[in-house]
Amino acid sequence: MRSKLAWFRMGLCAVGVAVTGCTPQPVTNPDHTLPPASAAPSSPAVTASPLPWPGPAVSGGAITKGLVPLPALAESDPAETFQLSPATRIWIGPDHTLEPIADDLAAALRPATGFSLPIDTAPTAPANAFLLALDNTEPQLGTEGYDLSITRDAVRLVARTPEGLFHGIQTIRQLLPARIEARTPQPGPWHMIGGRIVDYPRFAYRGAMLDVARHFFPVADVERYIDELALYKVNVLHLHLSDDQGWRIAIDSWPKLAPVGGKTEVGGGPGGYYTQADYRAIVAYAQAHFITVVPEIETPGHVNAALVAYPQLACSGKPIRPYTGTGVGFSSLCISNPTVYQFVDDVVGELAALTPGPYIHLGGDEAMSTPPSEYAAFVQKAQAIVEAHGKTLMGWAEIAKGSLDASAVAEYWNFRDGMASARQALARGMRLVAAPADHAYLDQKYTATSRLGLTWAGPVSVAEAYAWDPTMIAPDGDVLGVEAPLWSETIRTMADIEYLAWPRMAGIAEIGWTPQSERSWQEYRLRLAAQGPRWQELGVNFYPSPEVPWPTASTNAS
Repeated sequence: MRSKLAWFRMGLCAVGVAVTGCTPQPVTNPDHTLPPASAAPSSPAVTASPLPWPGPAVSGGAITKGLVPLPALAESDPAETFQLSPATRIWIGPDHTLEPIADDLAAALRPATGFSLPIDTAPTAPANAFLLALDNTEPQLGTEGYDLSITRDAVRLVARTPEGLFHGIQTIRQLLPARIEARTPQPGPWHMIGGRIVDYPRFAYRGAMLDVARHFFPVADVERYIDELALYKVNVLHLHLSDDQGWRIAIDSWPKLAPVGGKTEVGGGPGGYYTQADYRAIVAYAQAHFITVVPEIETPGHVNAALVAYPQLACSGKPIRPYTGTGVGFSSLCISNPTVYQFVDDVVGELAALTPGPYIHLGGDEAMSTPPSEYAAFVQKAQAIVEAHGKTLMGWAEIAKGSLDASAVAEYWNFRDGMASARQALARGMRLVAAPADHAYLDQKYTATSRLGLTWAGPVSVAEAYAWDPTMIAPDGDVLGVEAPLWSETIRTMADIEYLAWPRMAGIAEIGWTPQSERSWQEYRLRLAAQGPRWQELGVNFYPSPEVPWPTASTNAS
């Protein structure tokens, strides 16, 4: 175990502060692979981090006991404890590009501590500070990883990119007492156990899907969900923007889609839709949390709301009645009608212009009313349209029935097909996002008697949402990532979203981030229990599953 003085010297060495004993050592490269990362410039006052890497986090000791997802590598030094005080600062040196990240850290810590935590841009790093820096000399960290070390004198956080620093800040939050999440001053002390964490994700895509079509959720609800997802290093928000029950995004070239197609929802409620300004606000908010928005427009089925607005998109051409039920498979675009492809091109074009992320999701599931040969022709044309607008096609795994090229991404969900759709996608060279309904669908009940949700793929307990791995579906190298869809047949409020999402969403986030060899349910459930007080401080209406040994005060969700 390194001494406290050694830890402190190493931390200051890494941020370019001259101290004795600053002799470079070779960096140990652990067994992991990451996609190539674009180089980030080093901060002017930052040198290479010459520290030996710690071992697997599962053996990392006390520093990991409250962390979800479990980091890749960690070691504790209980002799070293950092304590925030009124004099603590956040140091970024002369690199003003880090001011937004420093502001994120300050915003997370100021309300509960009551400390001012000023941003320090002096060229020399102080003691009693959070030291934030960019450094491109640790390529193993990729674009999302970070290197965090804690001594009694400083907390040092280094990454190759602002995104990596942001993920490190989420870890800092979890290393502090749960009351740090309160928005009013709380009693201290504010301790962080000493040690080091070197962390990076297993998969590039770690997603959550929110169905705003069956029931509409306003911008504020989506932004709150983004806040919650970011704490667990989720980096994709897939928005299901259209279905039989409602169309939720304004499209200028087809102006009746949102006001006509968006005025209904399951059960006959008022529905609603996002203006393009609303959608831009969601995208910008997500970007500020390093989350990519993937918009989904369902085609060629699940289109009743679009047909209500524009009956000419159906083969009958006759007026279509709004639908407020929960059935599937009864609607279809008229595949042989050239107007349909103009419609798809216009919608994709506007969405592509509004969406900086790489993917446009065009659904493709449960198209039982579309003849198979027409379905295959449609998805091929749809891929060409998406690519013409500079995006990559994403769809539910059924899209592999078309002769698509390997750039498309297939989202596997239908466990009932014996993974046939996944195998078909893999045979076409496509990458998979794993979202098996019997493990990852958050709309399923926790138990047969829990308050909200469906049961066609469940119930799905907290343990069942965690005790699976994407390699059950495809080889690791063919998996882009994981996603937890939350369909909204039975939910109407933000509290309902939270009840079905948490705690299961945390488990999906860990599957996407943490090496499989480091995960076990019996160990995870203890770290998950530590999230209960944190969610209470945040006002999250989580389901207090009896599978988890929550602290007594954390079992009052409704």
